[in-house]
Amino acid sequence: MSAQQQAVILAHCRQHGIWIVSDEVYSRIVFDGPPEGCAPSFLDIADPDDRLLVINSFSKSWLMTGWRLGWVVAPPALMYELGKLIEYNSSCAPGFVQKAGLVAVNQGEAVRQETVALFQASRDYLYQRLGTLPDIEVPLPAGAIYLFFRVRGLDDSLAFCKALVAEAGVGLAPGSAFGDAGEGCLRWCIASSIEKLEQGADRFSRFLHRSPLRR
Repeated sequence: MSAQQQAVILAHCRQHGIWIVSDEVYSRIVFDGPPEGCAPSFLDIADPDDRLLVINSFSKSWLMTGWRLGWVVAPPALMYELGKLIEYNSSCAPGFVQKAGLVAVNQGEAVRQETVALFQASRDYLYQRLGTLPDIEVPLPAGAIYLFFRVRGLDDSLAFCKALVAEAGVGLAPGSAFGDAGEGCLRWCIASSIEKLEQGADRFSRFLHRSPLRR
């Protein structure tokens, strides 16, 4: 989301007293910019007492998926209640995981930049491959680790994905899982090697040509 769009949303929510929960876990995985690039954040334009919670994680940018470590930026008045919620749900993050988070913040920038470069190469490859297929509408993502694309004539993405994994061995997420507006679309994760993406694209292409699930 652009900074201009965020400003419009923040102004609207201030006017009506609406809370914003901003998921920014992919904010450090951005493409086609300087290596130190970061996506716009609501924190750049918000006041400390705005009704805003910003959620972030070590999982994506620093390859710490499964370590279950992240953070929340919230108004000071909310921190006590959030502390109680954490205490009675997860107690705390293990000490060695917290230390790993410190290492990531203080020494992990080179790893993050290398990771982003690998993801961008994978994005570029898969975007090019999908763009050669008929009836595929694929936008070029500016960040994160997914391509979300439309398959013309597809009106049951869940059934399509079930058949795709069973018959072709390719696991994609159905667009319907992300709301009604996502129906007819598929989501493909690019956090993989180009070699595996090439195999997946070959299988997907063959399945697409023979699939009876499109009008």
